[in-house]
Amino acid sequence: MAESKPVSVSQPGFDQLQKKLVPLWKSIERFNQDPQTIVVVPSMSIDAIGSGAVMQAYEERFLFLLLLLRQPRARLIYVTSQTILPSIIDYYLDLLPGVIPSHARQRLFLLSPLDGSVRPLSDKLLARPRLIARIRSLIMDPDRAHLVPFNTTNREKELALRLGIPMYGADPKLFPLGTKSGCRKIFVEENVPHPLGHENIATKEDLIEAIAQMRAKKPSIKQVLVKLNEGVSGEGNAVIDLTGLPSAFAKATADRPSFAKATADRPVPGVGDAGRQSAILKGRAPASPNRPASQSSALHGKAIGAEKAMLEERLRAMQFELEGVTYDSYMKKLQERKGVVEERIMGDEFRSPSVQLRITPLGAVELLSTHDQLLGGPSGQRYLGCVFPADTGYAALITREAAKVGTRLAKEGVIGRFALDFVVVRANGKWEPYAIEINLRKGGTTHPFLTLQFLTDGRYDPDTGIFTAPNGQQKFFVASDHVESPRYRTLTPDDLFDIVVRHNLHFDQTRQTGVVFHMMSALGELGRTGLTAVGNSHEDAKAIYNRAVAVLDQETRDERDGSDRSA
Repeated sequence: MAESKPVSVSQPGFDQLQKKLVPLWKSIERFNQDPQTIVVVPSMSIDAIGSGAVMQAYEERFLFLLLLLRQPRARLIYVTSQTILPSIIDYYLDLLPGVIPSHARQRLFLLSPLDGSVRPLSDKLLARPRLIARIRSLIMDPDRAHLVPFNTTNREKELALRLGIPMYGADPKLFPLGTKSGCRKIFVEENVPHPLGHENIATKEDLIEAIAQMRAKKPSIKQVLVKLNEGVSGEGNAVIDLTGLPSAFAKATADRPSFAKATADRPVPGVGDAGRQSAILKGRAPASPNRPASQSSALHGKAIGAEKAMLEERLRAMQFELEGVTYDSYMKKLQERKGVVEERIMGDEFRSPSVQLRITPLGAVELLSTHDQLLGGPSGQRYLGCVFPADTGYAALITREAAKVGTRLAKEGVIGRFALDFVVVRANGKWEPYAIEINLRKGGTTHPFLTLQFLTDGRYDPDTGIFTAPNGQQKFFVASDHVESPRYRTLTPDDLFDIVVRHNLHFDQTRQTGVVFHMMSALGELGRTGLTAVGNSHEDAKAIYNRAVAVLDQETRDERDGSDRSA
């Protein structure tokens, strides 16, 4: 979603506010009972959100932050576009271990502009000075308060200034570091393996030239991905199929076996590829003993022209991850935002893990967790959920690469949570990692992990890739934001709670296993909810998840059958 740039944002004023995070963080790290106020504004600036119901559901996805009310002197102000049902609030407060829900409820303040449009929540607040004044009045001490947004844009930056409190998140001036082009630049400079490709692509000609160069370097490429710089959850991506295209480059180098061997069918890191052009694509085709240079250049020029014509044909047939996107609309956005094109890493044993990190206001880089992402959509690039923790076969491997990026981002001045997405493939019995994206914001893996952490007080060990509760029990989960069916539209959140209780699905503090639901307000309109299933092994968590979905399916199937019989 295009961002309006508030003219009132003052960088010096914002920098001064951010300094307040340092003493506040030192106090938080000491686990004392100093009073503090946390202002949660889960505003999202994403093109793919096309309805107010989806917007509200995503804003409620971070209600796990109510578990911060375990701190007896913490006050929490939670803002959403529409009012949250009281039963949903009660559901989260009842999860609080060792806390009297009524005591926590007195320290919770729920505010809403009552605006169901798809505009970002921060925009709605900035347009309502009275509501901002109301939030300010609830902040007891601005020196002991901070703003927690979902993503950080100039909207949230201005909101922090108007509230007079610092923002726990990356300064929007660092936004380029988290774009697809910015990611590739960092991967190159920090020597982090990543797919062969090119960045700062803006036009059809850029795309065709870049793909031609990639095929010259590696003729075996079967597919490439085009990604908008600001795409989220794979929804700015498109796939171009190159299968079956003849390779002009391979023919031109047929008499150079040493070079052909160097571009064999193997994944290549792509480190150092950015911005370089091969001599062949600049018109300097290699001469052979049986062919003069002038003739070689002419033949090569024809071959390249034919290749580019075929590439344009494949470009126009590319497959978009987001439904309803057309070639013209996508190319227009590419011109506006720019993007990257890179090899689509493929293999028989292929995974999509991620690493979550945090840079504290004190500059410390903390490796928080790893997940295996569950992907879907037309070409398998849309985020649907995750499994925690990631496979120990590569968890430490991707964590080491992520640490390089974390150290770099700390030097750049980034603070807050962020994630690094990878793809890994197994070749000759060894996992090979490729970094593909930096998300300078909270993401789909943030809420299930923090829910687990808040409920169990456990810790994740980045060296072993294992999460352990204080009682020594390892913990695992499966989580999804896309537990959905048209039949679920018959349910209200209260119906869901009744089903959960009757089937003993709810999270049990004694066992520290079970299900925590989120995004429940999306049931009636969208037939969708989310859940985190916590177990004592990967198999246990998966079984709990599958049972929860099966119960919802059975309950709604029985209801539909009952209505059919009554008719």
